[in-house]
Amino acid sequence: MTIPTHLTIPTHRIAVIPGDGIGTEVMPPAQRLLELAGHRFGFAFEWQNFDWSCEYYARTGAMMPADGIEQLAECDQILLGAVGFPGVPDHVSLWGLLIPIRRAFQQYINLRPIKLLPGIESPLRKVPAGGIDFQVVRENNEGEYSESGGRLYRGLPQEVAIQESIFTRFGVTRAMNYAINLAEQREGRLASATKSNGIIHTMPFWDEILRELGQEHPLLEISEYHIDALAALFVLDPGRFDVIVASNLFGDILTDLGAAIIGSIGIAPSANLNPEGEFPSMFEPVHGSAPDIAGQGKANPLGQVWAASMMLDHLGHPEAGAALVDTMGHVLLETDVRTPDLGGRATTEEVSDALAAAFATVTAEAVLR
Repeated sequence: MTIPTHLTIPTHRIAVIPGDGIGTEVMPPAQRLLELAGHRFGFAFEWQNFDWSCEYYARTGAMMPADGIEQLAECDQILLGAVGFPGVPDHVSLWGLLIPIRRAFQQYINLRPIKLLPGIESPLRKVPAGGIDFQVVRENNEGEYSESGGRLYRGLPQEVAIQESIFTRFGVTRAMNYAINLAEQREGRLASATKSNGIIHTMPFWDEILRELGQEHPLLEISEYHIDALAALFVLDPGRFDVIVASNLFGDILTDLGAAIIGSIGIAPSANLNPEGEFPSMFEPVHGSAPDIAGQGKANPLGQVWAASMMLDHLGHPEAGAALVDTMGHVLLETDVRTPDLGGRATTEEVSDALAAAFATVTAEAVLR
């Protein structure tokens, strides 16, 4: 598709936060693919760059400026690299940047696809090509990750730490409704992660809401799994799953396990969604800042590219989003260009070059079809 120069094309203003470690290395390949997608499918990007990171914290004493949320609100979406670096406690970097963004912009859905890409062999035995393909919907604003609690008698033998989980009917219901709608668009199967045999108040509450909502969707196949059994089934029978809905903590743990069974946490994406589009959503890989390999050219950019694909879907460009995923599959299946986490020797830049070259091939083949 060639856009006549006299026509105005949609332009998306994207906040770019590379963050720390390998986040600064995987962001340029993703932006490169996004620019190619925009040129091919008829839209453009205006990049707003923010240097908020642990390095920024070391300089200023904060992970972002006091008006950081107001600055991000001027953008359509947020593309995040990774946050965290030695010397800054993880709870400082997380609660100073990611969680305030998720909550201020009501990004109450964390969506993570668990899909075995072409050309990658799962570490699980006997999983065929394409044998893993499900989505995890994680409640992203409350649950176990609340600020309610505190510490008493610090440093004394009777020291106490109290952490309270917060589950509201409003918060649980909207997460479950999102998961139900997604399951109905896919294969019609929804699994719920619970632990109501051991967690006496919040998990039975979670189960009750699911059953109430399930009565309104009689054609939907709904299953409840205790979280420990569910984790085991990720390994023993991942093909049974279509959509999974989970609380903040359970979803966080399950999706890292999900990344492992599709070959590498380096390729896994994540979307922090405000489904209504009233506020920006945020898209990121889940591999973290990996300071042990930062600056060595070993970072896998596929997770950031996949996150960028999810951003395109959310922006209303599903064909462009699919083209990015197809491009990743083409490189993995047709070439040996892979970073060390996938058993290869390619650098981040070499994978970026291979993706850019493959994008032209993939989109040209799509036109011919």
